[in-house]
Amino acid sequence: MDDLHLGYALVGSLAVALAALSSKMRDLPFSEPLLALVLGVVVGPQVLGLVEVADPLRTPLVHEMARVLLAISLIGVALRFPVRRLRAVVTPTTVLVMAGMAGMAALSAGLAWLVLGIPVALAVLIGACITPTDPVLASSVVTGKPAEEHLPARTRQLLSEESGANDGLALPLVLLGIALVLADSLGHAALDGLYQVVVGIVIGIVAGLVAGRAMSFAMSRSDVDEGPSLVFTLVLAVAVLGIARIANSDGVLAVFVAGLAYNFAVAQDEVGPQNTIDEGVNRYLVLPLFLLLGILLPWSEWADLGWAAVLFPVAVLLLRRLPVLLVLARPLGLRLRDAVFLGWFGPIGVSALFYLTLSEEDGVTDPRLWAAGTLVVAASTVAHGISSAPGRRLYRRAAGS
Repeated sequence: MDDLHLGYALVGSLAVALAALSSKMRDLPFSEPLLALVLGVVVGPQVLGLVEVADPLRTPLVHEMARVLLAISLIGVALRFPVRRLRAVVTPTTVLVMAGMAGMAALSAGLAWLVLGIPVALAVLIGACITPTDPVLASSVVTGKPAEEHLPARTRQLLSEESGANDGLALPLVLLGIALVLADSLGHAALDGLYQVVVGIVIGIVAGLVAGRAMSFAMSRSDVDEGPSLVFTLVLAVAVLGIARIANSDGVLAVFVAGLAYNFAVAQDEVGPQNTIDEGVNRYLVLPLFLLLGILLPWSEWADLGWAAVLFPVAVLLLRRLPVLLVLARPLGLRLRDAVFLGWFGPIGVSALFYLTLSEEDGVTDPRLWAAGTLVVAASTVAHGISSAPGRRLYRRAAGS
């Protein structure tokens, strides 16, 4: 209980400090998740030993925190741009999600197999878990005034929609990876994945349209203010997550689809105050999970990997995504600088933690799964947190030249 109260105090104090810095944070060479991660390492068992988490609590705690955080973040992603302005990026987003996700999963699995020297089945599962572009960490790159000043709208839209869509669509890949590791039926895993995706999409469309029509009716009667309308979308995310869970479907995808359907049904040029969710998620709601991750980092398992603990995350950050974007640059209609920017800024974070712990809850007990996955998540949090502000400025400089 004392550890819990200390966690509250640490998260609250960090949030107050970040609120004081406010907009200056977007120009500094580090991000809010990175600060929370470092704080977790400092107060965790490896340094000060102020906070410890019992092993049985680790998987369910991280899994549920990641699930809720993803749901709230994905609503923000879906509401970030008026849906009618996204028509121009529907085709490139589809190409990037389908072809890009397959390529990133294959490259990640190959790197895990070659560098870590693990069985092919486990490598496939690790590759699937770290494939999705994380919407929480990606939001720190594409939201806020500096991003709007330095990056074109199409680049921000493409990264946003990709990070929203591939989080849920990665589930079939993860289920197939789990089946390989556990020697279960691949056919059954494929059917389960298809069922969860289809049902999740249906739930999202229905819930989003109903909620959007209800909000439009209330707004036409001036029955709702900005504050309640913002809370309404957060409640919608949690409700869809619960409905999808009851239906045993893909809740992450359902929430994103519900957000898009809600966005469409509201029928405004600007969605309104709901599209400020990203700022709140990035600056505050993300802090507890990354503080917890810093406490839970498996340092001894990383040490057992030897030099592979350095080579694997570096290889993943450089080779998982950038080659895929360069190959797809022409089909996506990207200039070289856009392909390089999007190829680097495809962070691995909350969604990877969600799928890593999902795999553990489904029976995968190999400790190398958590060790390799968290190694990449930590490396991505550091690398993308440090490079987000300089990267935007470099992009603007390249565009200006």
